[in-house]
Amino acid sequence: MPLHDDRRLFEMLLLESFQAGLSWLTILRKRENFRAAFDGFDPVKVAAYGDGKIEALMSDAGIVRNRAKIKAVINNAGVFLELQKEFGSFERYLWAFVGHHPVQHAYSELAQIPAEDETSRAMSKDLKKRGMGFVGPTTMYALMQSVGMVNDHLTGCFRYGQLTGGHATAKG
Repeated sequence: MPLHDDRRLFEMLLLESFQAGLSWLTILRKRENFRAAFDGFDPVKVAAYGDGKIEALMSDAGIVRNRAKIKAVINNAGVFLELQKEFGSFERYLWAFVGHHPVQHAYSELAQIPAEDETSRAMSKDLKKRGMGFVGPTTMYALMQSVGMVNDHLTGCFRYGQLTGGHATAKG
């Protein structure tokens, strides 16, 4: 479903960054632990984390304890806040990559769904240029899927019809 709330978008960005190289199921199972560990996904609080909080997170068995990812999401929170200031909201920045409307694909088989695309590569490049980490093209495509920027439900899936009215608007 298309997601436009900045706090929820930050949550998905944080979770997708932690998911890089891991299964999504691993992250979903730990989602509530991440919520507690990262102050309800409050980007202002996360951006202010220091060494003490990093060490506390590294000892939290309920989350993925990867120092590089923890430091990246703290840094990413600061960039997120800068993007909010520059664009008025992170949502406005992010959704501009797809013209502020979900891209509707028409895939009939899982093998047709790409791991990344031109848009996720552009998004990744821009976010990296702005200083974000763990935001590669595959991670950004997964973010686009999770926040409804692209509809990659298979045409035979009940959600596909709900999200498109049964009609694709972009070639799959």
